[in-house]
Amino acid sequence: MEAGVLFSGGKDSALAAIMLARDYGVELNTCVFDPDRDVPEVRAAAAALGLPFKRRVLGRDLLEEAVDLLLSCGYPNDAIDMVHRTAIETLSHEYAVVGDGTRREDRVPRIERSEVQHLEMTTGCSYIRPLLGYGKPEVERLAGRLLVVRYGETGSIGNGDYEEEIRCAIRARGIDTAPLFPSRHLQSLVVGKRET
Repeated sequence: MEAGVLFSGGKDSALAAIMLARDYGVELNTCVFDPDRDVPEVRAAAAALGLPFKRRVLGRDLLEEAVDLLLSCGYPNDAIDMVHRTAIETLSHEYAVVGDGTRREDRVPRIERSEVQHLEMTTGCSYIRPLLGYGKPEVERLAGRLLVVRYGETGSIGNGDYEEEIRCAIRARGIDTAPLFPSRHLQSLVVGKRET
């Protein structure tokens, strides 16, 4: 059975993919808004994991909707949740199983239990979050044992996170993003897989 896993190229989605690959044929899916945006670092991360990769385009209309929502709220959480929900729904039309790398402490992106139940009932897919029971220290330990990871602040590392395109769209409107996002937010990028 095929499982479509949302993949940013970071350690969390990589660990989720490794866990799901034990039981499913995993395909990694990175969602972008801009049809012209390439994600070579994410492709390389997928290749390092030895898993097939797809780049999906969510569209500029969704990007503008996310920016409008973020600016009306004054913080990114609701906008990123909305984009993540759309990405999951997109994959649910193609895969019987959809997964991601959300962890126990993650506040964003976060899909509530009632939304998961609705998604599963309306689409017939199963939504799986293998890291949901794992805290940050254990995820870091597993990542250190299984993966070679590079870290950098948002925008300085080439991953497939939704946030960078949202930040760019806000700056294109002439708005400073610094007050809207947490400062010094570290992102991860998988650059290799360790032999275990």
